[in-house]
Amino acid sequence: MYFLLADAVVVFHFLFIAFVVAGGLLVLCRPWVAWVHLPAAFWGAFIEFAGWTCPLTPLENHLRSLGGGSIYRGDFIEQYLIPVIYPSGLTVFMQYIFGGLVIAINLIIYGFILYKHFFSKAKSSDH
Repeated sequence: MYFLLADAVVVFHFLFIAFVVAGGLLVLCRPWVAWVHLPAAFWGAFIEFAGWTCPLTPLENHLRSLGGGSIYRGDFIEQYLIPVIYPSGLTVFMQYIFGGLVIAINLIIYGFILYKHFFSKAKSSDH
């Protein structure tokens, strides 16, 4: 059961990272998502810049240790998701790049959203 919970944490972690990076795209069709996405994006960039470990990582490790200690070899989660979330050879410089990419991607998306919002208001006030 603990391994299943640990795998669920890894899946949630992966989905959270995807949301942090590209969740601004959801704001295009659901503006209220910005209230959830902006704090998540801030957290994701902050974790990278600070060099901290996301609290989900120790949670997963704790659950695995409660379940007997070892990670399954050849498991889908380990094979495909863990290398994406925890690449080997991760350096501080790479974390700065990842944090910068999170900020850059989201600035572009939110810049487009704001441009679209203000451009449509300016266009409607011209009439």
